[in-house]
Amino acid sequence: MTADRAKNVEPVLEVKGLTLEIAGEQRVTDLSFSVSAGERVCLLGASGSGKSLTAKTITGTTPAGAKLSGSIRVNGIEVCGKHPVTRGAQSRVATVFQDPSTALNPLMTLGKQLNLALPAASADELAKMLERVGLGEIPNFTARYPAELSGGQRQRLCIALAMQSSSALLVADEPTTALDVLTQQQVLQVMRDACENAQQPRALLFITHDIAVAAQLCGRALVMENGSLVESAPMAQLLNNPQHAYTRRLVAAAKHSAALHRNASTLSAVAIG
Repeated sequence: MTADRAKNVEPVLEVKGLTLEIAGEQRVTDLSFSVSAGERVCLLGASGSGKSLTAKTITGTTPAGAKLSGSIRVNGIEVCGKHPVTRGAQSRVATVFQDPSTALNPLMTLGKQLNLALPAASADELAKMLERVGLGEIPNFTARYPAELSGGQRQRLCIALAMQSSSALLVADEPTTALDVLTQQQVLQVMRDACENAQQPRALLFITHDIAVAAQLCGRALVMENGSLVESAPMAQLLNNPQHAYTRRLVAAAKHSAALHRNASTLSAVAIG
């Protein structure tokens, strides 16, 4: 195999034997998986399963005092335990967090924040970026402050900013959890477009507890329970034939929730009729 060929098949993200301990408690145990260029992979699990800690470790924002072992390679470069500012451009990770307000300065106008984040971008380029994520029609957008946008609008702006990164990997940690169903769909479409329409195939690691949301965006699923990876499978297989008992409970709960939603819609239609 030639060097160029090997480079093409090398995973964008490769995690091997990752173990994380906080205050003497092991929170992630011997975790191994990879994500290839253009892949959209979800990391599923209930609260406390270790999925968000895994995301923080990959992005370099692990809680202070955490003890790490194992390997995390981004574009073939070892980054385990390295803070984002110490990483080179090739090994940086674009990140979208659950709460978009943490990524925006509440005391600074959006226009000033855009100019600081993208100093080389022209006004026309910024306008096109906002248009792509459905924010182009907001009057006086650049003069507004973050609090003047809805949660979904702030999240779409953060995704747009993350997409301006040259990183081949996007990590999104519960980016739709606090959003209503309609806004969730808008944000998922923005993320799908951002990955599919990038100049180079962009890999996505999507952290969520919501299987229904993950199924709309991702082609493969990783399931974590109590800090360990218990199942890895294509999304269709996971939904139709889950192997691990924990995964079967997650899928059953998701299907039960979907059935309740359908019943509620039917009852609403009957009541209106």
